[in-house]
Formats: sequence, structure tokens, C-alpha cells
Amino acid sequence: MKTKFLTLCSLFVAFATMTAQETEQKPTFVGEATLVSVTPSLQSRMNELTPGFAKGEAQDGRSNPKKPKREVVPGKGVQPDYFSQNQHPLTGKIPGKAATAVWDAGYTGSNPTDPALAVGPDHVFVVWNTAFAIFDKDGGELLGDTDPFPAIFPSDGCCDLTVSYDNAADRWVISFLGNGVQMAISQTGNPLTTDWNIYNIPTVNDYNKVSVWSDGYYLTDQSNGNRLYAMDRAAMLAGNPTASIQGFVLPGIATFGFASPQALNVTDGNMPAAGNAPIVFFQDDAYAGVTVDHIKFWNANVDFANPGNSTISTPQEIEVTPFTSIFDGGSFANLTQPNPGGGTLDALQGIIMNQAQFRKFPTYNSAVFNHVIDTDPTAGKRAAVRWYEFRQAADGAPWTLYQEGTYESPDNKHAWNASLMMDGAGNIGMGYTGMSIAGQGTTNVSSYYTGRFASDPLNTMTISEEPIVIGDGVIVGSRYGDYSKIDIDPTDDATFYFTNEIHTVDTPNNQRAANVGRFKIAPDFDNDIGVVNIDTPEDGALTATEDVTVTIFNFGINDATGFPVTFQVDGGATITETFAGTIASSTSAQYTFTATADLSTEGQTYSITAATALVGDEGPNNDSFTKDVTHLFLNDVGVTELVSPVSASGLSNAEEVTITVTNFGSATQSNFPVNYTLNGGTSIIETFTGSLAQGESQDYTFTATVDLSGLGDYTIDACTGLPGDSVQPNDCLGEQTVSNFLCQPGADCTLGDGLRLVSIAEINNATGCETDGYGDFSTLVANLAQEGTYDITLTTGYGDQFVNVWVDFNDDFTFTNDELILSGFEIANGQATGTYTETTQVTIPAGAPLGMHRMRVKTNWNAPVPADACEETTFGETEDYTANVTDELGINDVFYDAQLIVTSADNENFNLEFNTTSYTNNLPVTVYNTLGQKLAYYVLENEGSGYKKTIDMSYVASGVYFFQVGDRELNKTVRVIVK
Repeated sequence: MKTKFLTLCSLFVAFATMTAQETEQKPTFVGEATLVSVTPSLQSRMNELTPGFAKGEAQDGRSNPKKPKREVVPGKGVQPDYFSQNQHPLTGKIPGKAATAVWDAGYTGSNPTDPALAVGPDHVFVVWNTAFAIFDKDGGELLGDTDPFPAIFPSDGCCDLTVSYDNAADRWVISFLGNGVQMAISQTGNPLTTDWNIYNIPTVNDYNKVSVWSDGYYLTDQSNGNRLYAMDRAAMLAGNPTASIQGFVLPGIATFGFASPQALNVTDGNMPAAGNAPIVFFQDDAYAGVTVDHIKFWNANVDFANPGNSTISTPQEIEVTPFTSIFDGGSFANLTQPNPGGGTLDALQGIIMNQAQFRKFPTYNSAVFNHVIDTDPTAGKRAAVRWYEFRQAADGAPWTLYQEGTYESPDNKHAWNASLMMDGAGNIGMGYTGMSIAGQGTTNVSSYYTGRFASDPLNTMTISEEPIVIGDGVIVGSRYGDYSKIDIDPTDDATFYFTNEIHTVDTPNNQRAANVGRFKIAPDFDNDIGVVNIDTPEDGALTATEDVTVTIFNFGINDATGFPVTFQVDGGATITETFAGTIASSTSAQYTFTATADLSTEGQTYSITAATALVGDEGPNNDSFTKDVTHLFLNDVGVTELVSPVSASGLSNAEEVTITVTNFGSATQSNFPVNYTLNGGTSIIETFTGSLAQGESQDYTFTATVDLSGLGDYTIDACTGLPGDSVQPNDCLGEQTVSNFLCQPGADCTLGDGLRLVSIAEINNATGCETDGYGDFSTLVANLAQEGTYDITLTTGYGDQFVNVWVDFNDDFTFTNDELILSGFEIANGQATGTYTETTQVTIPAGAPLGMHRMRVKTNWNAPVPADACEETTFGETEDYTANVTDELGINDVFYDAQLIVTSADNENFNLEFNTTSYTNNLPVTVYNTLGQKLAYYVLENEGSGYKKTIDMSYVASGVYFFQVGDRELNKTVRVIVK
């Protein structure tokens, strides 16, 4: 069912204008969670349960077709990410440990999978959108996906299963979106043998996330009303017939459409004082009404006995390093998969990812959580994880920002859908999704982890990216993940379990998998040290006496002191010295060798290996580190990127050429020649006047522009011409292809939106929902005379369809307002699903150019069609046809008897005969392709009884073409097919 959001604009204004100065608020909902049933244990009902089957598409809130986009201000709040550009040298340098157990918990056709898990003393409980399974700590299945579904809950529902382990109570808490939210609370700590108390919470709508706090179970809802619900934990643990539930609106939250705050979840059993339950959400300065990027913290204080005493506080606002969290204006399709057959995946924006975690330490409390950001919002698109640690001095005290960072997956990959938490020592483990950026790699959606030790440099994920499982299949469709979840083994408070959505070709029926991986950050060995980085030397103008400085990390439990450390250059003599200091467990220290390295040969790359040689080291695989260092040439620059133009629709005849120039040498360079060529033609030479230091890159825009107005592919090469350049092979970028193409905007027409019939003149095209909401019917031609008025009949399968029709009269492959022949026409106002046909009229302007032009018919649901005919909309369809504009005097042989015959001959030649006795003027013949490009032009003379021409089409690609014959008095078109 399509939900309408037309009334939400006023709500958004109210939300956007709220400020932290507003007073704390009372609950806006007070009710009771009712104990609807007690479900006997799973073990006692094994004879009733059967193996589960593949579940279909899950219709949770994020798949609701009519979710509005987030309200953002175009161009506002967009900036490069500071942390991405200023990574600490130890980022990703400390070797991680391979996952010690990896398994697929279940397979599903749900789109997305919504995986989550919880870990107890003896069990790993894994849920996904439509089912669950229970395992031992090594991945041994104790209970698989079963039917009837869901096996614990008394009735069917939608989706969004979540699971938590309440460590302090030794209970399991499961939530399920069905008739509101159903919550199952186990009566004991064994999920197989326990009975379950089932409570119904009817007011929750979508995307429920449950967190455990000392006095309550706190649930966030992404709806525009009550975004927070608090349930009486003590009553639910006791199995009381009713438990108080109270709902709150979050004061001052700036958001619109889909958004998910989170209540902090207590990671372990060390509960804070009752009350002051923290709820968090981020605020992007791209949102209307937000002036600076920040985090909001609200405190919920709930009196379950007397709701009149309950309050939600005004938010504490904490400014953070600027970020860009908006992808594609807030849509749900953002990250293009690198391999064919996959959809463009949801980056999961507007969400504090599952789960926000709280942990008490002896002198402070810590909160960690994350959300997705775009670190390349101006030049491209790269998803990364912005993560935070906030601290408070005591329970209920204000929060302060302790550290924050941006994690980018290496090797040009996106990173998103993350979940992180701390172990008992304060080390952070973070699981996430990684995938190659399209065009920069081939890695499918995969599951990884990284992390940091508690004593590592702040703001830094120091542990190298470690794969949990590499996906070997693509995700079909845009829906992905929705969330993942990490949890920790309560028996050692050190071993992490992470579940995530992947896709492999080995899964049954090519389904998605809820995959689980187990890993550990904390030390495993008593004695284990290694070199994790060679800090100096670095590339440059090197000498014969270069210092060698290394960073050594203690991976072991015991302190390390007085051990040998070595280095060698290009496999030569080993230099051995002694590190005399002490390195505590899980900390690092630098050491500079007394001996130096001879790196004096210009242009040579040296391989330096440094290592520790601790006697009794139990983990020798991480002892050494190797780094290549180059003695740079003095003079060496080159072009490394063509920034613009880029392939697009509607390129102009005056496109700027911008290149990136990089200084590979050690000397600062300025005032040197740069040049470019178009399609191998004349070289355009100008002067780069900036100052370019060693290793620096700068963009240069040429004064001379290029004409790319015709559809097709162009090649551009650009070079530097620095006098005395020592490495000329890297001067030129090499030919780069730039395409001017016709845009094919997508939209969703699967629910009936869009066009089911277009009928005008000779065109009478009945269709279904075209793939991705675009149909190319340009082989269908409507002959339309200047100043002619024509009926156009349109059929759609859903109401409230707005329609625009353009004709590209100037053949520049863009559709402008002055080319509209129908604007803002609405079909079936106020209607929903059904078949609706309406007829209106269009008129061809008096001065419209003669000949064939592309005609675009575009619809949009519930709002006028965008002025930009290339803009993608959520619901609707775009179809392209051909309009053959004729002089009204010559149309349909009004004054001339004429017969146009085209027959095929050998070698893709076509014999054209135009037989007429009434027409004697020279006859123009034009050959077009389906894009409207003119490929050839001929002028034929009358041979007495007509005109003849053999047209060679052997040089064109296979496809459909048009021969247009005529002038102002006569105009005919015939279609031919080249095989």
C-alpha cells in the first residue's frame, strides 16, 4: 500500500525549528505493554517445528515505497572530510588476527536481511528479517530456522527482528514488528529450554531498535511521532500481566522522513544508576534549521509508577568535526556495486547504526556509536564510517567528546553498515561492510572488521582491515543490510561476534546470507611484540646517512623490555640494536636506530625491513614490517587525472578541461607547460603558474574549452612539459574517454506508476513497466506538422500521475522548458491503484525545425514532473519516442502522389526509390540513428520518373536507422534495420 506524506511538510517545519532552549517534555503516550501469552520452550516443541523455508521480500518500513526523502538544503553542508585527509600514520598498521569462526546463520530472500545477534554465556542467538537460529560459541547449530514462523511469537507479522542479551538479568530480549511490536522476554538464560513471556506494544510503527538500560527496555521508532518508548524492565522480567510503557517525542530533533536515533545499550552487566537513559542522534548542517554538525544527547527519566513525573530532557548539543552524511539527496539507492547484475545499494543514511553502546569504567562512562558519511562529496562518492567515543564523569553527568574518527576501507572501497563496541579493557572492535567503488575494483559486498587498542593514538582505527568473509555474488536490488550488529562474549568480555549481510553464489537459490564472524582484539599471548611501522625515512631527496625510526607494538599480555630490534636495506647486512625501554601491554613506542641507512642513489627505490627479535615471542608472524622508500628525482611532474569533463548527458560546445598535476620529484616546481589534445588533434598548450611542492597535486583548468556537444565518445590526453623532467613516461595521463550520452532517468513503476499506453498520431504504444522505469521507443515515429494540434492519449496504472512531454527541437540532447509541448498534465487526481486513461492535446510550434527529433514523455507520482527531464524520481516512468516535424502543406502527400520504397541489398546496402511524377525539385535525403544524430546527407536529382540512391550502411553498428526524404513541401520517413 502506498502511504501518502503530503501532510508532513508542516510537521517538518515544526521539527526543524525546535531548539535546545525548549523545555523538557512529558511523555506523549502512556499505556501498558500487555502480556498476551507465554510460549513454551523451543526444546519442548521440537516435534511441532519444521525446518524453515526461504522467506520472501520483507515489507518493513524502509521498503515502504512512499517514504519521503530527507529534507536537505542542496549544496549546504558539503565539505571534504578532515579525518580522511589527515589520517594518523598508524591507521590500519597494526596487524589484526584472523577471524576464528565464520559461518552463515541463515539464508533468506528478504530484501534486506536485517541481521542482528546477541551472545550469552553459552549461546549465539542470530536473527534476521524473517527468522532466527541459535548456535553454540563455535557456530554449531543448536536450532535452525524453523516454521511455524516466528517460532517464539504467537502470530505472524512483518520483520525487523532484534535480539539482545540482558547481561545483568541473564535474560534474552527479542523484538518483532508485528501488530505494533511484540517483545519476547525469556524466563531463564538458556534460550532453548526457557519459556518466553510475550508482550504486545501496539503503538510502534517501524524500524524498532531495543536497548537494555538499568530501569527499562528502551525502544526507538523511526516514525515522525513518538521516536522513543520506555518499557518497565522490572515488570517484564517478573512476567507481570502488564508493564508500563511511555512514549516520547525527542525535543529539538532536526529530521524529516526516515531517521533512526538510538538509546544507549549497556554492553555488559555493570548497570548505571536508574534513570538518565541517554538517546543519541546526529545533526548534519545540511538539514534545514541546523547550522553546525553536532551530536544530540537526550536523557529519559521515566517514573513507571507515576508517568506524571516522567520527562525527556532538552538535548545536550556537542559540536563535532564537520561531515557530509547526505547521499543523493536522501534517496535509498546510493552505492553502485562494482560487478554487473547488482543494484545500487542503500548507504543507510540518517541512522545511528545498530547499536549505540554504553560501558562503565572505574573513573568514567563511555558511549560509542557510528553513522555513515561521504568523504568524497564533491568529486565523487565514497562511503565511510564516522565513529565516536563520548565520555561522562559519572552516571547522568553531561557528555564530552573524547575521540572521533573517520574510517575508510583501504584499496578504494566503500565502508558502511558498521557496528562497534568496547571490550572490558577499552579496546574497540568494529565490524562493517566493504565493497569496491565502481570502476576502482571488483570486490563484492563483504564483511570486515577493524579496531583499536585503548592506548592507541586518539581518533584512529589502528588495526588493519581484516576480512571476515568476502562475498562472491552481487546484491540484487537497492535494499541492503538495514543494520548489522556486534556483541561480546560475556564469559571473557573480550571476544567479539559480528553479523552482517552478504551474498554468495553458494547460498540456496542464490539468496542472501546472515553471516557471523568471531574475532578478538585483546592479546592472546604472554609475550608477543613486533614492528608495525617504519616512520622514517620517507620518499624525498635522500642522503647516505638517513635515520631509521620504527614503531614497535606490544601484542602480548606481559610488558616487553630490553629486546633486540633490527633493520636491513634491500636484503643487505642486518643492523641489530637493543630497545632498552619498556613497552606495556597493548601499547606502542618509537625507536630510532643509531646506525643510518645509505639511500643516496637518485631514482632508486629501496626496500627496508625492520623487525623485533624477542626471545620467547609466541607470535612471530607479526614481528617484521617492510617499507619501500624512493630517492626521488629532482625534477619530475606529470598529469594524474582528468577532472573534467566527465561523461554525462547534454555536454556543451564549450566544456572546460581540468586536469590534476602531481609533483613526483623533490624540487618545488612552477611555471611549466601543460597541454591537452582532443581526439588526437592539435595540442593546446598553456602554462601552469602555481607552485607545486614535493608530492603535492593541484588542479589546473585550461582557458581553451572543447566542443563535446555531439552524442558519442571523445578522447582527451593531457601532458606536462617540464624542461629537464627526469621521468618522461609519467608526463602524460594517456587517452581518457569522455562520452556525451542521452540520459535515461530511472524510477519505480512496479506499483502501477508510469505509462501503460502512449498514443499520438501514428504511435499507439501499449507497454508494461519498463526496466528501471525507462523505455526507449525512439524507433516509433509520430509525424507532426508545424502548428498542428494533436490528441495524445495516456494510460497509467496508478493515480496522481503528472505528465510532461518535450520535443528536442534543437537536437542538443537536452530537454528545456521552451521545448515542452505538454506540462503539468495530471491523470487521475486523488486515485490509487487502477487503470486510468485520459486524452489531452499538444500543439507543435509554428517555427519548430523540420525533421526528426527525440520526444520524451515523463511521469511523476503525486508531484509535478521535475523541470530537468534527466532527474530521477522515486515513482513514475520515462519513455522516449521520435517526432518527425513536417511542414503542414506537405504532410501525408496532400499535394503530391509519391511512393517511397527501400529494399535491402548485399553488404548492408539499401536501395532507395522515390517514385513520383508530380515532384521535380532536388530531393534531400537524411540518415538518422535512433538518438536523432544525422549520419549522412544526400541531395538527389529527379531521373524523370523519380529518384534513386544506393545508401551504404555497412559502416554503422547493428540497429535501427531512419531514412528521411523531403523538404518543406514533402516529408516522408522509413525505418531500416542494419544486421
